[in-house]
Amino acid sequence: MATEKFADETQWMYMKKIIVTGGAGFIGSAVIRYLLSLSETIEVVNVDKLTYAGNLQSLNDIRVSDNYQFVHADICDSAAMHKVFTEFEPDAVMHLAAESHVDRSIDGPAAFIHTNIIGTYTLLEVARQYWNDLSPAKRESFRFHHISTDEVYGDLANSGLLFTEATSYDPSSPYSASKASSDHLVRAWHRTYGLPVIITNCSNNYGPYHFPEKLIPLVILNAIEGKALPIYGNGEQIRDWLYVEDHAKALFTVVSTGEVGETYNIGGHNEKQNIEVVKTICHILDELVEEKPQGITKFAELITYVKDRPGHDLRYAIDASKIERELGWTPEETFESGIRKTVSWYLNNLQWCQAVQDGSYQRERLGVEK
Repeated sequence: MATEKFADETQWMYMKKIIVTGGAGFIGSAVIRYLLSLSETIEVVNVDKLTYAGNLQSLNDIRVSDNYQFVHADICDSAAMHKVFTEFEPDAVMHLAAESHVDRSIDGPAAFIHTNIIGTYTLLEVARQYWNDLSPAKRESFRFHHISTDEVYGDLANSGLLFTEATSYDPSSPYSASKASSDHLVRAWHRTYGLPVIITNCSNNYGPYHFPEKLIPLVILNAIEGKALPIYGNGEQIRDWLYVEDHAKALFTVVSTGEVGETYNIGGHNEKQNIEVVKTICHILDELVEEKPQGITKFAELITYVKDRPGHDLRYAIDASKIERELGWTPEETFESGIRKTVSWYLNNLQWCQAVQDGSYQRERLGVEK
């Protein structure tokens, strides 16, 4: 497995101080937990604005670590970013901070343009100025790792095709368009200024600490409360599912051993229709929850079909052969093992779920065309 290649720390001896933007979010917090589990010599600064989906409770286990710092700041704030770079002197940046929910981008695209495009531009400029002032050895080893999404590729209707690193961009939503824009900026800063960048595009993540607006946690929490399980359209939309801890390992594999200027697609090899995902969750809940909500005998009875999302892509599917072939990473979790772990985690952490819903979001339908 990929983790084994890091048993010898000399292979990543130059990757000791890492800035993680968006580290209080779902994937970012998983990355930080993984980084700090690797070695006591790794130091991490978490830069996060703490929007509705950012929650420091996802990092409770490592908040007292001497190798971890949290900076409450907006990546669009150039002065704040300069201060972080100057004081911490990073060896790498793992840029995950982003507005990330398609339905929210339909309701309010401005925040996505501001954070995902302007924020990435600001961070690139700060990183470039910092990198220019480094010693030759430090310049050689520095990395700017931009974490993106498979949604930039658009709709993959043909069941025989997969997204590769050479697939043309064709984003469908304000969210995916903003991420496509940020990807292009990162590549431009490499080609124009020589900034040593790497880009990864991942499939749908799932696992512990996922904010309840996303499909899997929404279904779990609604089901145990006896609420409707909303399925967009006919539920036949297909996504490739990637367990978040597998993704965290892949991201460190890329930032520490990937080739500058390259893009790596990261997928879980788990194509599933949305309706299949929901029915699988219901089946697991039937096993694990003895006392069902009043009026039902099986959780699948709560499934409700609703009007589809505007511009909803039918299928995403990642070809992750490049990262396996060149860097030796493959996912450890199957969908069956990962989804069972995920359902069990939510059932055992309902207090966290309540804490992150601050009143601004109570699992209502978002992204309805008006």
